Amino acid sequence: MHYAIASDSTARLRIDKWLWAARFFKTRTLATDAVNLGRVHLNGDTLKPSREVRVGDLVRIEVERLVWEIEVLGLCEVRGPASVAQSLYRETDDSRRIREEELARRKLFREPAAALHGRPTKRDRRIIGKLRD
Repeated sequence: MHYAIASDSTARLRIDKWLWAARFFKTRTLATDAVNLGRVHLNGDTLKPSREVRVGDLVRIEVERLVWEIEVLGLCEVRGPASVAQSLYRETDDSRRIREEELARRKLFREPAAALHGRPTKRDRRIIGKLRD
């Protein structure tokens, strides 16, 4: 199958469709929701899902508390394989460094509440009561 990738600066594509084609979100609905919630910025501005993205634009995307700052290199209206999707953008060096640091921190970080399972027992409630007083 042939995937037409537009790389000229006059081509435009809806941001929600581009985010889906670039594989940042599994569905266009998820991409639209992220844009509506303010998790996607285009050239530093908040936007609507119908806003068009062009080659050369800077996009800031927050996915599961990870922030991507990328430059748009190409536009594609259909969702293709990951190799095609990765050719649509280039991540900035600062963004890559910060994102890798956050992923490393997540591997080492242990959620304090992870050891807790279900409701507190009677003994747990007594201990909590003593700590509150």
